[in-house]
Amino acid sequence: MSKPSIVFCHGIWADGSCFNKVIPALQADGHEVIAVQYGLDTFAEDVATVKRTLGRVSSPAILVGHSYGGATITAAGMDDRVKGLVYIAAVAHDTGETVQSQLDKYPTEIFSHIAVADGRVWLLPPEGVKCFAGDLPEQEQKVVWATHYAPAADLFQQQQKVDGHAWKSKPSWFIVAKADRTVHPDLQRFVAKRMGANPVETNSSHLVIDVIRKAAAAVAAKQGKAA
Repeated sequence: MSKPSIVFCHGIWADGSCFNKVIPALQADGHEVIAVQYGLDTFAEDVATVKRTLGRVSSPAILVGHSYGGATITAAGMDDRVKGLVYIAAVAHDTGETVQSQLDKYPTEIFSHIAVADGRVWLLPPEGVKCFAGDLPEQEQKVVWATHYAPAADLFQQQQKVDGHAWKSKPSWFIVAKADRTVHPDLQRFVAKRMGANPVETNSSHLVIDVIRKAAAAVAAKQGKAA
């Protein structure tokens, strides 16, 4: 039974390297794994980058989206090469919604600790980093701030005009970060319920790997029956 590829999609203030702690375990399981590196300039460009990256690994593939990455996999997941979706503490829009409109319904304090300058949104230390990565040791939080990648100031307000919403037609899994101070846990629970995904609540990266493995096994079994 062939194993699906795993394609990670990062959120704001991050890049593909944020998945470095989970990628090796999945590679050891025999999966092709790649992390998308999009520019956080426009939603349309980010979705296009996800689709280009799908072309670098074999199909079928599972998209894994963290935070804002949930919006990108919701759109890019309509691609026929994608057979499953895993949302990690993520947003997931429906028709007429933007990322910002979802966040506004369930606000968190992180947006009190940002600065908009030169058309980008920057984290303010130390409180902004504590909201974003408060479970990390202090020295690692300093590295997060030193390497954070600021999104375009209007990225979350951009209307997600897409051909469809992948969670409506493809199997989805959802990991709720119950102590998240960026994407409110209640927003995560809301979108998980709306998409019909059984949410798993955790603060552990180990359980993240377990859920991805479960999704991969389900996709592989389905592909095997279809063959």
